[in-house]
Amino acid sequence: MKPLTERDVRTSFVNCSKGEATRLHLPRDFAELAWDDLDFLGWRDPAAPERAYLVAEHDGRLVGISLRATAAASRGFTTRSMCSLCLTTRTGGGVALMTARRTGEDGRQGNSVGQYMCSDLACSLFVRGRRESVGARDMEETLSLDDKIARTRANLHALLAKVTR
Repeated sequence: MKPLTERDVRTSFVNCSKGEATRLHLPRDFAELAWDDLDFLGWRDPAAPERAYLVAEHDGRLVGISLRATAAASRGFTTRSMCSLCLTTRTGGGVALMTARRTGEDGRQGNSVGQYMCSDLACSLFVRGRRESVGARDMEETLSLDDKIARTRANLHALLAKVTR
């Protein structure tokens, strides 16, 4: 992912108001992010843990979506669960149900899209082996790193398409 500025991030959001995008808290380590290791920028709001944000290039433009972790999911699962983006298996609350309000008329009617995702949105780091999941050791994959990255990006774009269509 190419490096982003704070302005890039704040102006990318498609499913929240400009005021909400202005007030959101960026990741604490925003200035030190390893952009080359990221397929998307994802983080939980340090001031409101039930809120999360995801920013990625989609259809030739930067798209940001605001997410909510459901009340039950913010505690996470106590057994193994799999992220629907990176397919990493995690335990102890490492996967949470995240919902995003859809854009346009569907969003105004209250429709949303939900997916189980890494609760810290660190999918890119798990795929690249920069972080390890206890559950992932039990399920070895034969895919190359490039194939895993491509799969994660395809799953990400499918989510963004559902939110923005």
